[in-house]
Amino acid sequence: MSKLLMHGRPYAVFDASNPDHRRWFNEFHKTSAWGRCPVRFVSDDPSINIVALMQRKMIDYYVTAEFSEKT
Repeated sequence: MSKLLMHGRPYAVFDASNPDHRRWFNEFHKTSAWGRCPVRFVSDDPSINIVALMQRKMIDYYVTAEFSEKT
């Protein structure tokens, strides 16, 4: 195993309900760089662009929050 794999940032699956994940995505959106993100986001489907997947999950999260029925 290479040292880069051993000491690199840990992998994470993007979760729009996680405030840290949303904050890191926002930072990426502002800077177009992942340099300050402490994790590497991955997708279970390698044919999908990770940024497009994250955008779709963010839209789903906020649309659900906006239009969910309040009880």
